[in-house]
Amino acid sequence: MERPLSVLVALVLVSFCKGWDEFCRGKPCPEYQLVQKNQDYEERLYVATSWITTTIKNNSSGAVLAANSRLKNYCKKHNTGRDVQIPVDTWPALITINQEGSLSWFIPPGAMPEITDESIKLETRPQATVYVRVFKGFPDLKMGEDNAKKLRDALTKAEKTYDFPAFSGAGYDPYFSIDHHNEVWIYAV
Repeated sequence: MERPLSVLVALVLVSFCKGWDEFCRGKPCPEYQLVQKNQDYEERLYVATSWITTTIKNNSSGAVLAANSRLKNYCKKHNTGRDVQIPVDTWPALITINQEGSLSWFIPPGAMPEITDESIKLETRPQATVYVRVFKGFPDLKMGEDNAKKLRDALTKAEKTYDFPAFSGAGYDPYFSIDHHNEVWIYAV
């Protein structure tokens, strides 16, 4: 995929167990247990989670905005006249960088939507160990890649096994927030 100047910006375009609420700010988010924390990363054990996901056609900012609009429009359309609503105020928004990019929104337990759009898929991710590096600042692709490299270097030094080269950027704040809580996630293998 092409590398845009700011793919991870979309992480925060959408309006996590004790300790996660400080950056979820009372919004629904995935539960986890903190297994280990050091100066370089956190090791978290996430419960099984559900996500709605759409593909990012390329890593241009326009493609990321289009993916965000697709999820938002799908949720609005789905929620009209239904008892079971897809929440649009959950955290984090995830952009996954692997062979193809994707944008995902967390779906809390009990809010399983019926997917009727071929461009949107429902993903159920099993319980997993995730290595997380937290960083501040306005998120962009360069910042995400730099933090993913730092996380990989720390994991290699600690002799941890992890999914390479895939990583996810997790955003927890509205686009125009003054202070951004950002994370890079790399799954253990």
